[in-house]
Amino acid sequence: MRVTKLTIAALAVVAGLSLTACQNEDVAADPKPATSAPTANGDAGKEQGKEQGQEGGTVAGTGNNEDGRTAPCRTDELDVTATDATIDGDTDGTVAVTFTNGGGRDCALSGYAGVDLKTSAGSLSAERTGEESPSVVLKDGEKVSFAVVYPVNDSGGSGVRVTGLVVTPPDETKSVTLDWPGADSLPVTDGSGTPVKVGPIGSAGQGG
Repeated sequence: MRVTKLTIAALAVVAGLSLTACQNEDVAADPKPATSAPTANGDAGKEQGKEQGQEGGTVAGTGNNEDGRTAPCRTDELDVTATDATIDGDTDGTVAVTFTNGGGRDCALSGYAGVDLKTSAGSLSAERTGEESPSVVLKDGEKVSFAVVYPVNDSGGSGVRVTGLVVTPPDETKSVTLDWPGADSLPVTDGSGTPVKVGPIGSAGQGG
């Protein structure tokens, strides 16, 4: 009887081992996929890629507004100069005023600048010619000019002496005062209107 009991016990142990081995083989043949870690890593990768994409799509220093338009040039960003641009034989004198972008970013100019002449008879505001003006985008270092046209004093008299030129960039309130590079005087008018005309941005020469 003792031998029979030991044999039965041994068979039970062997059967148990065989059953365990079969279960292990089933697990190895059909492993359950891990879901939590790859999903977390995948989400993190998407977020990281999204952040990198956003950083890669941002261009610093372009001067663009949120709507994609180039921001206007500010007075402090512009170097403003004026030169005599009168051509021999012209009945009127011309002064070219130039804006040079020194702000380190792209900026836009359009329309008309404000122009006032300082004279011995007081301030004289230039009148717009009425020409259309497209928007001009200036990259850092680029320039654009416009014309100030005035009558030449050929009367033989002293006329109205010009002492300075005040320029206000479009859409700005801060002005720049320059020396007047044109003829020394304007003819005396009958007071019916200003004899000085200002053209739109780009009306004298070309930007670049």
